[in-house]
Amino acid sequence: MSQYESEIKRRRTFAIISHPDAGKTTLTEKFLLYGGAIAQAGQVKGKKNTRAATSDWMEIEKQRGISVTSSVMQFQYDGFCINILDTPGHQDFSEDTYRTLMAADSAVMVIDAAKGVEAQTRKLFKVCAMRDIPIFTFINKMDRETRDPFELCEELEKELGIDTYAMNWPIGCGKEFKGVYDRQNRKVIHFTSNTNAKAATATEIEVNDPALADLIGAAKHSQLVDEIELLDGASCDFDMERVRHGKLSPVFFGSALTNFGVEPFLEEFLRMTTAPLPRRAGEQVVDCFDEEFSAFVFKIQANMNKAHRDRIAFMRVVSGRFDAEKEVYHMQGGKKMRLSRPQQLMAAEREIIEEAYAGDIIGVFDPGIFSIGDTLCAPGKKFLFDPIPTFAPEHFMRIRSIDTMKRKQFLKGVEQIAQEGAIQIFKTPYTGMEEVIVGVVGTLQFDVLEYRLRSEYNVELYKEGLPYEYLRWVVREDEDAQPLKEEDLLLPNDAKLVEDYKGNQLLLFASQWSIQWVTERNKGLVLAEFGGAKF
Repeated sequence: MSQYESEIKRRRTFAIISHPDAGKTTLTEKFLLYGGAIAQAGQVKGKKNTRAATSDWMEIEKQRGISVTSSVMQFQYDGFCINILDTPGHQDFSEDTYRTLMAADSAVMVIDAAKGVEAQTRKLFKVCAMRDIPIFTFINKMDRETRDPFELCEELEKELGIDTYAMNWPIGCGKEFKGVYDRQNRKVIHFTSNTNAKAATATEIEVNDPALADLIGAAKHSQLVDEIELLDGASCDFDMERVRHGKLSPVFFGSALTNFGVEPFLEEFLRMTTAPLPRRAGEQVVDCFDEEFSAFVFKIQANMNKAHRDRIAFMRVVSGRFDAEKEVYHMQGGKKMRLSRPQQLMAAEREIIEEAYAGDIIGVFDPGIFSIGDTLCAPGKKFLFDPIPTFAPEHFMRIRSIDTMKRKQFLKGVEQIAQEGAIQIFKTPYTGMEEVIVGVVGTLQFDVLEYRLRSEYNVELYKEGLPYEYLRWVVREDEDAQPLKEEDLLLPNDAKLVEDYKGNQLLLFASQWSIQWVTERNKGLVLAEFGGAKF
């Protein structure tokens, strides 16, 4: 095997998804500790403690103790080169979260053992399932009082429509959490907490070893034997092929905060995941081992460094090897170019790089030429990756600058933030952009928008909430057809025709009932739930 092939084979690129407060950022930091990427975990919520989590870099995140933007971290562990995409877990997450899943080859779903499957988890899971990628479940917070493990697995299957296979099984919970039973090796891993140390002290012991009853107590030992028998008899068979296609989720129990079960989980996860997955480009499939470089842009973030007013385009390398010295071809721009200041990131920390391989995430300086979904490839081989879908916002607001003299800064700031993909902007057709309708997936993005316009563009906002909750794209079969006018359509009072800044027409609705009403009464009108691409 060549060095080129071995470099790609050791890459693993995955996203960590969860509902708010399930412990996702803590789990991410423990991974980084094991990889030696950080020396000490930051306490995400410790207000008395000024350390902020490594993966949270924006000022508003440090103030609130949450992840607002998706961050990218690369580290080495046990011969693997790991790229983690840490998505915002806050209830008010953004479309950025969905798009980050487009760049991942697998997902780790973190579930709170006391709360089970929550609303945000369902949405994120839906996107993973659409992409047919492997989903691994880490049931976290076993160091607290939890729900019954059988009940949690059953809920996962029922709520998400995916089969589960428990890779390990918890022994107790809360203060009585003694460790886990490793089903594959048929051994108990007994843990002793070392709090923030790099690894908890783990002792392996056979289930039928008489010393086990002394270690965990006779009652717990008896319960464990019964539960193992039940698991072996009732659970579905482990099928690696079904795992690879997101139909069976391997489930692990542990506690990220106390390091119970984190390292065994990481090792099993790396063993079960594969080299970077291929990507579709129309009729062809681009394989990671294809020697020609290719990549796509999945995220744009401006002003990560306020002193330089910079804008970074995040790219997922799909195939080949990236060489900073060589030119690449930007398909949408129709020209050759050298990528400026290519870098790998550890949240806000950056390191200029000379090379990267399929599976890696790189950030490049963007002078304003890149858009989300853009394809870059070797100059001799031109193709377009399938577009990244645009996800429908769920909250809408009308905004304008309070100071009319700052209209230019207002429009520049709103358009810039919209290009990054954190918000979507719309206008009423045949009107100017004096007022802008902003759509977001989570309402926190309104606060982020207001914060950024004030701090980066010196603009104060007038805001007015709108009653809409749903958005649908108007599908035009004939590209040359005249744009619709509101009078061409039969619309109820709680529906509105708008345009995005690319000229696409959309309809806003206040209810599901309105969508059905409009579809039934406007023959030939075709509406789509996603914009720009089909799964």
